[in-house]
Amino acid sequence: MTQNTPVSPRPVHGVSHRVQSAAQLRANGVSAAQTATHCLPGGPWQQLLPGVYLLHPAPPTNDDRVRGALLYAGRPPAGARRTVPVGSGAGYGEAMVTGLAALALYGFTSAPPVIALHRIDVLVPRTRRLRSTRFVQVTRTAALPLPQRRVGVPLAPVERALADAVASLTDAPTVRRILTEAVRGGYCEPASVVTELNTAKLLGRPHVVDAVDALFVEGRAVAEGRLYETVRSHGLPEPLWNVELSLPGGGFLGGVDAYWPEQAVALELGTRSPLEEQFAFTAEREQLERLGVTVVRVTPKRLRESVAQLSVVLRTALMAAEDREPAAYVVVLPR
Repeated sequence: MTQNTPVSPRPVHGVSHRVQSAAQLRANGVSAAQTATHCLPGGPWQQLLPGVYLLHPAPPTNDDRVRGALLYAGRPPAGARRTVPVGSGAGYGEAMVTGLAALALYGFTSAPPVIALHRIDVLVPRTRRLRSTRFVQVTRTAALPLPQRRVGVPLAPVERALADAVASLTDAPTVRRILTEAVRGGYCEPASVVTELNTAKLLGRPHVVDAVDALFVEGRAVAEGRLYETVRSHGLPEPLWNVELSLPGGGFLGGVDAYWPEQAVALELGTRSPLEEQFAFTAEREQLERLGVTVVRVTPKRLRESVAQLSVVLRTALMAAEDREPAAYVVVLPR
């Protein structure tokens, strides 16, 4: 056999994926020497990453690179006993894909496809002593989130993936696009994204601050659209939209997103930042309720996930107006 003649590998029984770790190959009866032989120039296998092998000679696909990155980052520390059974989904440990690669796997159109990325970010526990290598960027965290699975691939939650992606980006338009898509696509709410960005200490970056402003604008537009649809699809009376309420003498009471003047019921969308929500809404609500106005607060998450329940709450509040004392007269002006 000449040097360039491909080596014919032994059939590997029990292997259901063409990317395997060294530990998985050993468990299936392939010795380290056999693996090294198969990976010789002209051979049928190739080493994708340290301790991770591609059981074909063609360039790695998206799936190959993602699985390889997880096998590399999820392998047990040196000297640790293996507790995860060998199989197509084994070997990932606590590792999960994050950053732009995770967003691409979630289906974000604003994120480059995985195959176009120069790196795949993988999240692991802080205690792991693992180096970034080739196309794998290892990110350690003290508080590992609960992964979401897409086609068997563990992904960091969208908010965490967004924060890790933003941490690696300096291009303001790209940051703005991915944050906007996260809200517009219904992946998460603005407040939860801002909380994650704040935890990652990214809110001090000017291009991130600008993108967060746009994020809340987008979140409000999406929530308003859902609110309009809820009112109309459930046969609720049409309110006055986006108005300001004040006392006849001119004392400002606050702005509301919907107001039913005959029933004195106001609705406010919780689309402001967490601090604004904590202080401003409480003060406005107390003022209005002292005047006999019923205030319903709706979060974007509730509006997205519990539309039927919200319609019942609103209908109940409108019907209960008949049994209440008449509210004080308030002036209604466009906002």
